Order: sequence, then structure tokens, then C-alpha cells
Amino acid sequence: MSSLRLPCHLAGAMTDRSEPRPNFYASGAIDRLSGQRRDAGWVAARLSDPETRLVPVWRSHNLVIEGASPRPVILAPEPTLLAAASAVVLLGSIGTAVHFAVDLSLVEEPQALPPISGSGIFADLRTVGPLLAHDDGALLAYARGLLHWHSRHGFCGVCGSPTESAEGGHLRRCTNPACGAQHFPRTDPAVIMLVHDGDRIVLGRQAVWPPGMHSVLAGFVEPGESLEDAVRREVGEEIGVAVDQVRYNSSQPWPFPASIMLGFYAKALTHEITIDPEEIVDARWFTRDQLRNHDQHGFTLPRIDSIARRLIEDWMAAI
Repeated sequence: MSSLRLPCHLAGAMTDRSEPRPNFYASGAIDRLSGQRRDAGWVAARLSDPETRLVPVWRSHNLVIEGASPRPVILAPEPTLLAAASAVVLLGSIGTAVHFAVDLSLVEEPQALPPISGSGIFADLRTVGPLLAHDDGALLAYARGLLHWHSRHGFCGVCGSPTESAEGGHLRRCTNPACGAQHFPRTDPAVIMLVHDGDRIVLGRQAVWPPGMHSVLAGFVEPGESLEDAVRREVGEEIGVAVDQVRYNSSQPWPFPASIMLGFYAKALTHEITIDPEEIVDARWFTRDQLRNHDQHGFTLPRIDSIARRLIEDWMAAI
């Protein structure tokens, strides 16, 4: 990491971490009970405990009650629901209630199941996440992420044999005795960075985004890279700007489908932008006034539940 100092108007925002504000989908109230996962008897007993609660997921959609303040639908451990689930995964406890995620993706009409009928709708977390209470969003993101991993790892990546769930769903084990490989849930690390020159920031745009939306730059970490190296490489590849003073801000689990976003600030050493058209279709420098009045300048900022928005808001506040 560079020894250069962050400009004084950003230094306070980056170094005062006494009361960090958690990002959406992070820092939920759940105790993940990692010490109990390996006790198959304990896990099985919890599934018959009437205090246990189930978090249904259907094809990466969460069951919620609609409205201006949506809420997750959490159900009792009803046998019909458990029998229909293709995967049952221990999430942890909230208070005294142990919570499991149940994957109903193989059911064509899950809302026809008696425990679910009339209780809510299955919605994409991206549409309701910003409206959920923080802990509710964290719980649903956790359930969505773990069940997505299970749906993609039914076979061993070493020998191709079927795998089976173990340790409360936090491990899949190859069923081939000659192999026996163990596979753990994976999260893809991605860096997301706000490039600034002190007075302006760079926002880019991908063709698939909603009309007018611009955001900070991001990209996946490659093998053999430090996070700081990945920031410098991605910025150089996407907009041709050299950066230094790479400083960490915060992180965010991003279960769309399975990433951890690692947020940084980076100081621009050069200013001419040369975009990579395969990555983005536009990138420009924006002033604080343009950001404050983005609707008047014909663009929109990233969604409020994203760390991209957090990076922009923290930078705007650090004046």
C-alpha cells in the first residue's frame, strides 16, 4: 500500500471507524452457531423443534409480505415444507429460535403448499431489499446465498460424483469413497472503488444498467493479486486512469449471486479517460454539485442498498 497520505478532507471519513455504519445485507443479528453444525443429532432435533423457524427460498426469490415496509415470511417447521425442500441449511439462531433456509426451487407452484398459501409472495431481494429492516435483509441475503451455492455444487469438482450436504448445510462432501473431497461455500471477492481527484469522482455506466444510471468502478480479484493491486488493475483496464493512495472503506455481502464487495477509495494520478468498450459504455468525471443535483443533470446514482452508493455518500460527506 502506498505511503502517501489521503487528502485531509477524506482522511477523517476513512480513519474514524469507531462506529462503522453497516452496509445493507451485512451484520445481521443472527448467531451462526458454527459450533453446533457438526452435531447431526442436534441439527435434526432442531428441525422437529416447534420453536424453529424456516426461511423459504424459491429459485433465488425470498418469501415476503408485500407493502411499503415489506417483511420476510418466517414459517414453523411443517413436515410438508421440509419434505418438498431440495436443500435445508442451518442459518443460526435469532434469540432462542434456530433458523433454517429451505430451497423450494423444485416445486413448480410453491405458493400452493399449505404452509405458504396466502402468506406472501416470492420476490427478488433486489426489488425489496432496500425497504426491509436491516436484520431482515441480512437474513434473507444469507439464505439466498447459501442455497444458491448448494444449487450449483451437486457434483464434485474433483471427480464428478454426486455430493451430499453435511454440517448443517455448510459443507458438501463427495459421495465417492475413493475421493471424499470436501467442498465449502465460496464467495467471490470483488473490489469496488471510487476514483477521485479531490474535487471530482469518476462514474461509469454499463449497457445493461437502467437508463441513466452511473456508478463507481468494480471488478473481480484475480489469483495472485492483493486487493490494492486489483483496484489499480481494474481502474487502468476500464478507464485508463492511473491511481494511488488506495484506501479501504467497508465491505458488503452481495448475494447476486455470490460476491463480497470490498470498497475502496483511490486517488487519480492521471485524468484522461479511455474506456474499455467491452466493460463500460461511458465514464466521466462528476463534481459534487452534479452529484447533489444528479436528476437535473440527466443521470441517476446507484441503488441505495449498494456499497457503490455508500462510497459516494461517504465521499460527499467528507468535506
